[in-house]
Amino acid sequence: MQDQNLADLRKTYAQHELDEAAADLDALRQFRRWLDEALQAKVDEPTAMTLSTVAPDGQPSARIVLLKGLPDEAGFLFFTNYDSRKGQELAADPKAALTFFWPALERQVRVEGTVEKAAETVSTEYFQSRPHGSQVGAWASPQSQVIGSRHELERREQDVEQRFAGQDPLPRPPHWGGYVLRPSRIEFWQGRPSRLHDRLVYDKTDDGWQRSRLAP
Repeated sequence: MQDQNLADLRKTYAQHELDEAAADLDALRQFRRWLDEALQAKVDEPTAMTLSTVAPDGQPSARIVLLKGLPDEAGFLFFTNYDSRKGQELAADPKAALTFFWPALERQVRVEGTVEKAAETVSTEYFQSRPHGSQVGAWASPQSQVIGSRHELERREQDVEQRFAGQDPLPRPPHWGGYVLRPSRIEFWQGRPSRLHDRLVYDKTDDGWQRSRLAP
């Protein structure tokens, strides 16, 4: 395989534009519009988002999670293990950021805000709608903890199957559930030619959203 000069890899963005006249005045309605267009375009993993959190020592960390809802059109809902690294970091500092990237549409959305746990009824309802294997996995995996081998994980999976034999759905683990990120800032990025991209940012105010254009 021949070496490639990574600095020479580039793409010209020219599919769409984003101007104030066409954009919604409400940031969450604008996000819903773009998400719907991503779904209609059948982009890969349209609900995948990078969740960024910060440890007590200031070290940031990021991982991909899936958006599972927009409850009351006021937040971004996702689910995870509360004891995981991200869960521990959110417990210590409930501020986080989300990033969506839809390269097929040449679009990116950045979200910043505060995070709170979802209602237990919401978490239980979603957990029990998951495939059986995913329910078992949530019980079996001590997420983010060091384990000795793959065999140990599979043994824990078998133990859970035996423990809950005949139960369907499984009860929700107390260490697993949802979070809602309440946005204070949302930025919409649309790729444009010559790297002169469109960037519209919405900042939450007492009266709604204040919208500004940022230089690329």
